[in-house]
Amino acid sequence: MKKKQTMSPFLKSLGDTPKLRVLDFLIDNKLFDYNMTEIARGSNVSYNSLISFFDDFIKNKIVIRTRRQGKSELYKLNTDNLFVRHLIRLDVELAVGPLLKDSKIELPAIA
Repeated sequence: MKKKQTMSPFLKSLGDTPKLRVLDFLIDNKLFDYNMTEIARGSNVSYNSLISFFDDFIKNKIVIRTRRQGKSELYKLNTDNLFVRHLIRLDVELAVGPLLKDSKIELPAIA
């Protein structure tokens, strides 16, 4: 496992569980696709734990398969899913909300 990193505002607020760590990693890297080994490593979750719930993420369209690279399938966060868009907005609000508290700047609405 990787060295313990500073916990993100997302994990501080919602809890530090394997599912939330994976979601946090995928939200932070939503432009890229990864195989399951890379997702497990990047989110600091064991591969066996990832396997136990990743099918649910696929069934609920939280992640989508993007392509095949060699023998590996690659996945990314499904930003077309309304639930995922709300999670992304929550992540942004938790990260920058305290900075914007006293300003007149507002985050755009979710489309």
